[in-house]
Amino acid sequence: MLNLARLQILFELRQRGTLAEVAEALHLSPSAVSQQLSTLERETGTQLLRKSGRRVTLTPEAHVLCEHTDEILRTVEAAESDLATVSEEISGTVRMAAFQSVVLSLMPAMLTTLRAAHPQLRVTLTQHEPEDALERTWMRDFDLVVAEQYPHHAAPHHDGLDREELMRDPIRLAVPPTSRDPAWSDVGSLLDVRDAPWVMEPAGAASRHWALQACRQAGFEPDIRFETADLHAHLALIEAGQAVALMPDLMRSEARHTVRYIDLPDRPERTIFTSVRRGAQARPAISACRAALVTVSVRRC
Repeated sequence: MLNLARLQILFELRQRGTLAEVAEALHLSPSAVSQQLSTLERETGTQLLRKSGRRVTLTPEAHVLCEHTDEILRTVEAAESDLATVSEEISGTVRMAAFQSVVLSLMPAMLTTLRAAHPQLRVTLTQHEPEDALERTWMRDFDLVVAEQYPHHAAPHHDGLDREELMRDPIRLAVPPTSRDPAWSDVGSLLDVRDAPWVMEPAGAASRHWALQACRQAGFEPDIRFETADLHAHLALIEAGQAVALMPDLMRSEARHTVRYIDLPDRPERTIFTSVRRGAQARPAISACRAALVTVSVRRC
């Protein structure tokens, strides 16, 4: 009989690409990973790996095993979910990932709600950019991810992950307060800030791509002088009169900022959604987390 632990190591290699990444993910040494894969080759009597420079690639036989392993892991996860429904007390650990504005605005209240309702439930939270977090949830590094999708900019799709919309978050033009410079009071549209310095998230972020397109559709190329993924830094630069930005509504809860927000003509919104592996979606602990997020997001709207 094939060993599931060794099959999972092979499966992780297909997902992650290198022995070092597999070792890190499974908390093993690279030599232990290599030994387990060699043992699996002996058990199957089949070559599963080929050397390709400094890396290894999977043979067609290895890919066949990985497809079956994927199904086995989904079945095991579904069995764990079914078993958890028998218990009257929701417990265990849910590994969550979320992006910054959700971590700041929704997660504290969500965790408070969960602690009151399910004191035996343990939630861990890691701040991650949505595209990376979706992939890592698919790879079983996280159990539940809160991600985003900007208008006309689809978030990555991974087979095996479900998706439930959580809320719509309006996006507005954020400009410095008029107390910094009365001239800012004349700003009423994107075209009015065509010559202003901009702050945006780094290249590759969905928000950056969307903001660039919004400016170009308005008829200008933005002068991006500042790049940072930290939206607190965005607000600080805007408040200081040094930049403008397109800012999601969730960040308006930062009351200490006196940034002025201007509605855009088409009133764009980003979609915030949760995603889990389909084998785990019925797990009571995950359902409880999703329900708490819905409760908190409704209060925000």
